[in-house]
Amino acid sequence: MCDTCEPPRRGNGSGRRNFLKLTGAAAVLGPAGGAFYAKPAHADALTKAQRDSMTPEQIIEVMKRGNARFRRGERKARNYLNEQKASASGQYPAAVLLSCIDSRAPAEVIMDLGIGDIFNCRVAGNVENSDILGSMEFACKLVGAKVVLVMGHTSCGAIKGAIANVDLGNLTGLLDKIKPAVQATAYNGDRSESNYTFVDAVARKNVALTLANIRKSSPVLAELETSGAIKIAGAMYDLKTGEVEFFG
Repeated sequence: MCDTCEPPRRGNGSGRRNFLKLTGAAAVLGPAGGAFYAKPAHADALTKAQRDSMTPEQIIEVMKRGNARFRRGERKARNYLNEQKASASGQYPAAVLLSCIDSRAPAEVIMDLGIGDIFNCRVAGNVENSDILGSMEFACKLVGAKVVLVMGHTSCGAIKGAIANVDLGNLTGLLDKIKPAVQATAYNGDRSESNYTFVDAVARKNVALTLANIRKSSPVLAELETSGAIKIAGAMYDLKTGEVEFFG
């Protein structure tokens, strides 16, 4: 994870890896949330050594910087074909994300990530279940990811459906997982699916409850967090501004 990677070299393709490139000494943050400082990297896919050299906080900081580039209309120069080839023999993602299936909120795009950088679980309303928890445990305990991030977003259709008590096949059971967030959201105004302020408040509460459920339902992840090996955090993506807000 580095914002100071060198430009591509002749013969190496146009996209040398620019995400999660901390090699050698640990990166440091400058004052007032300054930049990462790290040695240039010379690889097309995240390596185990590079991933392991970072703290969970540094990984989240790089996601923030990637989102800032996205909002400015910038992207790190990368060659996806090189990333695909370099990661084919092994993967060392830095994080596992649980996000919504909404087509407007693809995590790799809005945080300027590349192939092999993260695991991404996607389900309507970004709710957890035993399969997703098992996937997270695999990602962190067995593969070594250091961040579990649950990301909701504004104007979420699943949140609206839960508020409106939509009844539709298998979707009904999924929305039932969101309804505790509807009930737990403190709001004095119009509590309908047409009030987007309320919808977004429920979406944020849903992220918070999902984080609590992850810690409660996965002793494996809870133990990793307690030991400092991983960080479990939340985020909200604003569809209008393009900003990802991170929170504990």
